Amino acid sequence: MNSIFSVIAGLTRNPLMVAFFFLPFLAQAQTDTLRLTLNDAIQLAQLQSVDAAVALNELKTAYWEYRTYQADQLPEVNFTGTLPSYNNNYGKYQQSDGSYTYVQNNWLGLNGAISIDQNIALTGGKISLNSSLDFTRQLGTGAYNEYMSIPIGITFIQPVFGVSNQKWNRRIEPLRYKAAKAAYIESTEEVTLAAISYFFNLLHAGENLNIARQNLENAGKLYEIAIAKRKIGSISESELMQLELSALQAKGVVTEAQSNLNACMFQLRSFLSLSEQDVIAPVIPETLPSLRMQYADVLEKAQANNAFARNILRRQLEADYAVASAKGNQRNINLFASVGYTGKDRTLTPAYEQLRGNQVVEVGVSIPILDWGKRKGKVKVAESNREVILSKTKQEQMTFNQNIFLLVENFNNQAGQLEIAGQADRIADKRYNTSIETFMIGKISVLDLNDAQRSKDETKLKHIVELYKYWNYYYNIRSLTLYDFLTNNTLDAEFEVIVRK
Repeated sequence: MNSIFSVIAGLTRNPLMVAFFFLPFLAQAQTDTLRLTLNDAIQLAQLQSVDAAVALNELKTAYWEYRTYQADQLPEVNFTGTLPSYNNNYGKYQQSDGSYTYVQNNWLGLNGAISIDQNIALTGGKISLNSSLDFTRQLGTGAYNEYMSIPIGITFIQPVFGVSNQKWNRRIEPLRYKAAKAAYIESTEEVTLAAISYFFNLLHAGENLNIARQNLENAGKLYEIAIAKRKIGSISESELMQLELSALQAKGVVTEAQSNLNACMFQLRSFLSLSEQDVIAPVIPETLPSLRMQYADVLEKAQANNAFARNILRRQLEADYAVASAKGNQRNINLFASVGYTGKDRTLTPAYEQLRGNQVVEVGVSIPILDWGKRKGKVKVAESNREVILSKTKQEQMTFNQNIFLLVENFNNQAGQLEIAGQADRIADKRYNTSIETFMIGKISVLDLNDAQRSKDETKLKHIVELYKYWNYYYNIRSLTLYDFLTNNTLDAEFEVIVRK
């Protein structure tokens, strides 16, 4: 089992683990400052975000649908009865000469039946073992009791040419549930991707605010130096005014950056279900160890684990099922057979002793003589729909493979892009510091200084963006393959524990 799912299962089995898991966060909550790593954000999101709760409820729905299907394969015990039925009314009665008269009905009845029913998946039929007892008491003058029993009977119902729903469900429903389990893990990984996005948005906003504050501080110092240099005529009035304008603009940038940081922090807090009093301090994540993926390997894992492949097969089976149903409905022949014994008497015990045969065999036939091609048309429609589904699934498979290819290529290239961004950040920062020193001795103009500052700011933020892309590509691949390439384990979960907690 992998990472977060181990944590979930542990928490559900041992409440003390909850306190242990959140102890670092509770300790920091006293100061309302929460140092949050990327892994911390991912685990919190998977444990307590609203999106994670939605994914869990969808899994529970699929689980109970599958349990219902399994129960449908097992014998079912049913009791039906009327307890009691009382009649005191007049009803029409035909006499021996064909005339009608009205007679009074005045009786009390009780009846009950127990049956054990079993669906037959192989043939689509149904067999039942049943037993019943019917009691009638004639009321009024000359009241008496009457019992009729069926101690045991066997009933068999079988469509001769119709499609076996149970047979097709045995092929389709397990695929549906496997896809639902894979979809749950995929949904959990989607929660991870959302957490990464919110985390890096906050990290980007925080870095942007730090840059803005540093620029404001530098602008103030440079303006003070410029005032002194202007007094001795080292710079022009225009350059002095440009530095003053830069200092004013830097104040506005700080205010805007602070507002953006507050918005990003609120979004992450809300997503992680944290308190609004918590101040999150995101920790810049490191890159993964040297990791290079192969397209064929990633595609193989995606085909084996992703819900997509199972859903493709399920949809194709459902299309085949629709065609089989349409063909089976072209003619309808049903076999009904009931074999057993029955007895009747005015007392209970003899009603079970003096038994007589009770056998019924029926063959119901419904074959269209002339339907103007209606049933044939339904078969053609089902076959055309199947061809449409096959074409769509083929196109979807090609798109799926293409997306995996692009993700693998982007991830493998991103490590190089990230290294370039890191080097550019260091060079731009060094250039800016050098430009400040050069400006102070009057070797470069304000425009050159501003250009160095802008380059420094852009490269620093670009490094954050490239780091986000790196982790985003990795977790996108992980969500498609349901495979952790760091531990070389398939992502899994204790589904029975999760749905019952």
